[in-house]
Amino acid sequence: MQKRTTSYNTRRPTPRRAPAGKGYQLPRGRSRATRRPGATYLNHTQGFGGGRRRRVNPDPRRRARRSYALIIVGCALLFFAASVIWYLNRSVSITLNGEEASIHINGTIQQLIENEGLDETCEPGDLLAVDDSVLEREGGARYTVTLDGEAVSEDALATTELTGGEVLEITDGADTYEEHTVQATELAPAITVDGIGSIQYVRTWGVPGRSEVWTGAQSGITFDRGIVQETVDCEVVRTSVSPDDNSRYVALTFDEGPSGYTQQILDILDEKGVSATFFLQGDAVEEHPELAAAIADAGHELGSNAYSNTNLTGLTGEELRSQITRGFDAIEQATGQRPGLLRAPFGSFTTQNWADSMDLMSAVVYWSVDSGDWELPGSDAIVENVMGSVRSGNIVLLTDGDATGEQLVAALPDLIDRLEEEGYQIVTVSELVKTDSDLAEELDLARVGLPDGAALPTVESETDETA
Repeated sequence: MQKRTTSYNTRRPTPRRAPAGKGYQLPRGRSRATRRPGATYLNHTQGFGGGRRRRVNPDPRRRARRSYALIIVGCALLFFAASVIWYLNRSVSITLNGEEASIHINGTIQQLIENEGLDETCEPGDLLAVDDSVLEREGGARYTVTLDGEAVSEDALATTELTGGEVLEITDGADTYEEHTVQATELAPAITVDGIGSIQYVRTWGVPGRSEVWTGAQSGITFDRGIVQETVDCEVVRTSVSPDDNSRYVALTFDEGPSGYTQQILDILDEKGVSATFFLQGDAVEEHPELAAAIADAGHELGSNAYSNTNLTGLTGEELRSQITRGFDAIEQATGQRPGLLRAPFGSFTTQNWADSMDLMSAVVYWSVDSGDWELPGSDAIVENVMGSVRSGNIVLLTDGDATGEQLVAALPDLIDRLEEEGYQIVTVSELVKTDSDLAEELDLARVGLPDGAALPTVESETDETA
């Protein structure tokens, strides 16, 4: 077998000396190993990992593909940047004075004016004195501008940006007045109460007018400008409920409670499965809060009969508001509900009463059928009084009082039976209003309080009208 060995020796060889006299010099670095005669040696630079590797040239096709990829990425980045620049500076369409126009997105109205040459074609308005005489020609507004129907002040033209789709009107400037002081007088609305019926409510709320006297800072002129805002008068209407269909509806209402008979009334209503409206008296509620709560818990509708059994027509505005407010407060404290319906004691509520307190209730409710129970005619007469007069859409007056309660409790079961035999559905006042779609659309029984901009009216001539 042929002997093989590596080209390196584990033992450190002894350096050979140069032959004497021949000028021979050993190579620098490690001395060569002595080779054995007859041995075959392997080249360790090709077979083991410790030696240097020969450098291999990369594939030219791979180098070309890498260059193409870099070019594509660069082009994509350039396209993206160009797209962003275009998008941020693109033109958008608007409507200017009825015709289509364009402007760079987020351009301002002032830039549009300059681009379209409107700064040369629009004529400024004049500067006027308070009496409308001209103080300075072309000293007024430079332009008149509306954006989507809203006026734009001249100071905002340079900051109002356009994004496309806007509708602008840019025309000649308006005349403007000199700086001036204003002495204003508010004109209170008047009130009218018209119609006939058992339900009264505000159809049109009064809005105050305004008159002004101006004094010019530049001219020194004082001038009465007269009425600069027209007054809107308040309109209260009386009406009756007219159910839309041929069904019969009637509302039973109880005044002056709670009383010692209230619980018996509630038991009868529960047994018959009907609901009613109770106009509670504030001082009676304070005396029997548990009965007021029982009425509310039974699901019946609540209204106020004012605080005490007092004729409201003779009260001052302050006294009237106290009577009404205290009545509602007592009900709210006992039941957690604050009603909006008011029934004036004795059915008396004048135009002046309306003017003084219309913001405290949603409606004043009277009656169209009087049972007469307060006259103590007997239970049979109470039933006949109602049945002889009742019509669909009527509101029936009953009295929940200690003096009337005995006869009322005796009459109530028969009255309910007779009404239902005649085809009537017994409902609350609010439910009755809903049967008249025209009235229900106009009257919101949940709304209490003055609308924004409205004011209490004044009575020009008291007519002492009642229901």
